[in-house]
Order: sequence, then structure tokens, then C-alpha cells
Amino acid sequence: MNEPIIQIKHLTKTFGEGGSAFNALDDINLEVRQGEIFGIIGLSGAGKSTLVRCINLLERPTSGEVIVDGRHMTELSPKELREARRNVTMIFQSFNLLMQRTCLQNVCFPMTISGVSKADAEKRAMELLDLVGLKSKADSYPSQLSGGQKQRVAIARALATNPKVLLCDEATSALDPTTTTSILGLLKDLNRKLGVTIVVITHQMSVIEDICSRVAILDGGVVAEQGPVADIFSNPSTDAARKLVYPNGYNERQTFITGAKIIRVAFNSYECTYEPLIASLAIDCGVKVSILFADIRNIDGKATGTMILRLPENADEAQRAIDYIASKEHITYEEVHENV
Repeated sequence: MNEPIIQIKHLTKTFGEGGSAFNALDDINLEVRQGEIFGIIGLSGAGKSTLVRCINLLERPTSGEVIVDGRHMTELSPKELREARRNVTMIFQSFNLLMQRTCLQNVCFPMTISGVSKADAEKRAMELLDLVGLKSKADSYPSQLSGGQKQRVAIARALATNPKVLLCDEATSALDPTTTTSILGLLKDLNRKLGVTIVVITHQMSVIEDICSRVAILDGGVVAEQGPVADIFSNPSTDAARKLVYPNGYNERQTFITGAKIIRVAFNSYECTYEPLIASLAIDCGVKVSILFADIRNIDGKATGTMILRLPENADEAQRAIDYIASKEHITYEEVHENV
């Protein structure tokens, strides 16, 4: 297991004072490992953008520690902080390109302000534009590019200082689904080729599913749940996680619950995902169940699936079904209650 490159300890961020004070983040504890792609997800207002801005001290935490590559960010002098930020770069939803400069000049910019010679900066910038597939657009201006191309230039610029960490704050939210897939593929490729650690901030569970190995779910400024993406997708344990993993089924199933026993079944391996569980219940146990909701996803090459089942009203039949499901390897279940 790789060592953590980012450690966040008991981080709190408060805006305002006195009676108008508001805790945007409350006692956040996270670790991001060297070389991984880590996701931070939450609904609007959850605090995720505030959290990512605390990592590179664009927002200074009210209390707590932020340690990046062994350096306590809150203890650095202004000069030391500027140097540290070269190792923790950022891309944004709005791209933030300099509109009066060409793509080449945009990528050169962070190098020139760091004292790199023009010749060396341009050589490195061309290498980076080639890496993101835009070498032919070096002399183009941002207004001449599509949204996906602008984000590729922004990624190239973020890589100009050879950072160890790349922070992506809703980097695909302004893009169409096809372009989003392309940008996520590029980020995975850069992670693999360069070993850069990537932190993805998003409200889209599909982005987490496509690119991340681990995820933290923020809800109301606190970490509701964190762990491997496959584990949380297959068996979310908190209300906040269920809302994100089941954006449709989560609300719809409440109409099914009254007067019936409902369970959620999670399949945690390729083999069991495609096992004919419902047919086996009928054949082996003589029990018929109703499927109220079902979903199968491929996460990091591993198939995971979930079904919400309505069990028979007969208590003996319902128990036989539960005992049968509990006996299956790589399948877990939990009862769904009306207040979930």
C-alpha cells in the first residue's frame, strides 16, 4: 500500500463570526495515497469545493492540519507556500485560461513566472500539449477551442511545474458526456504515465465510478462515508451514500415499502453478479420474490450490482429467502426500512 501524500486531520472551516458563523467543514479526516485517483463527492453545499481549496491553502482552514508530501501547509511562510503550490496544481470547471494568450503561452505561463527561460518553457509546453493531444493547437487561442480542448490545455498548464498532486474541481461538469469520457480517460492515462496523484471533486457518481479507486462522501460539511469505490457502490452504509449511489431507486423504493419486507442485496464479484439468484430462490427454496430495483456497474474492472427485493408476506418463506441469500459467497444483504 502506498504511503499517504495528503493527510487532512481534524480540519474545520468556519465562515463568519458569532451568531452568523457557519461551519462549511467540520472535523474532516482524510488520507490520499501516493499515485491514486481519489474522489470527493457530495451534493451541492456539501463542502467539497471548500475542502479542495483547503488542500492547497487557497482557503485557510480555521483549525486542523493539512499535510502534503510531508509539509504542514498551514505552517509555511508565504514564499514557502508559493513553492509548495507548484507541487499541488489545480484545474477548474471554467478552465481559467488566459484568453489573450495562445495555448502555448497559457502552458508556458506558470513556468515563466517561476523563472524558467522562454526557450525551455516553450519546449516543455510543446511536450505537454503533445501529451494531451493538442500539439497542433499550440498557436490557437482559447476562443478557437471546444470545451474539451480548453480543459486539455488547462491540464497541460497544470502539469507544467511537474506537480505531485493534481486537484480537479468539477473539471468535467461543463462538458458533454462524450467529452467527459475523453477527459477522464486522459486523466487516467496521465496518472498511469506520470504517477501524479489526482483528487477529483465532483457531484457526479458516474465520474467516481469511471476513474477513482477510493472515495469520500461529504454531507453537510462532514465525511459521511469513505472507502474503496467498489465497496461503497455495492453496499453504501449511510443515508448520504445511498442518495448518491441510488439517485433514482433511493426515492422510488419508498413507495414499495409499506406493508412489505424489503431487502437490498449487493453482489460483490463478477461471478455472483451473474448468478441467477431469483431463479435459484424459486427452484431451491420454492420462494418467489419481486425485483423492485436493479443496477449493475463495472468499477475498476470489477462487476458490482444491487437489487432491491420484495419478500413474500409469509414469514417462513421470507426467512427461507434470507437464509439462502446469506449462505451465498460475495453476496450481502440488509433490510430496508420505511425511514431509510
